[in-house]
Amino acid sequence: MVCRIKRIGKENSQDIHLPNEPFLLFGRMLPAYSNGEWSFTTQLLEQSNVQKMVFPDEHYHYEKLSEKGVMVGAYDEAGACVGLAIYQYSWNKYLYLYDLKVNASYRGKGIGRALIEEGKKIAAENGYHGIYTQAQDNNLGACLFYVNTGFQIGGLDTMLYQGTKQEGKSDIIFYLHM
Repeated sequence: MVCRIKRIGKENSQDIHLPNEPFLLFGRMLPAYSNGEWSFTTQLLEQSNVQKMVFPDEHYHYEKLSEKGVMVGAYDEAGACVGLAIYQYSWNKYLYLYDLKVNASYRGKGIGRALIEEGKKIAAENGYHGIYTQAQDNNLGACLFYVNTGFQIGGLDTMLYQGTKQEGKSDIIFYLHM
């Protein structure tokens, strides 16, 4: 499936409101840091414990997002937006991938990878060293997507969710060097 990737401007700013769709929580990525190197193992859930999750829809404002970075859409043959990447400029010379989503029926078809490729172009245009993002350790699908797209683990935040409804989760920080 070939989708057209293009940056989102004022004329197609409504495309930033792509709704979130469910994804499966089927395991956990377990990062380890030893001798200056990150590695990971995975822990799969028993089939009876696999769950669906969906993030709440965001209420993005085009003007605010465009001040902080660049939005990119993936469009199907009919011109409908089926994927979205929101990139933000960052002080650390890595472009921050703030949000990445692809409609469920289009997942596994290379659209996420294409949105990352456009992010690499944006990073290069701005003199950045690469892209960074984060994913919850229990969202194994997202974590493996990043690893399979060339990202490396660069950190682990084990305290972010303490005292919240998501306690027990950690965020894994991923970096893609160019």
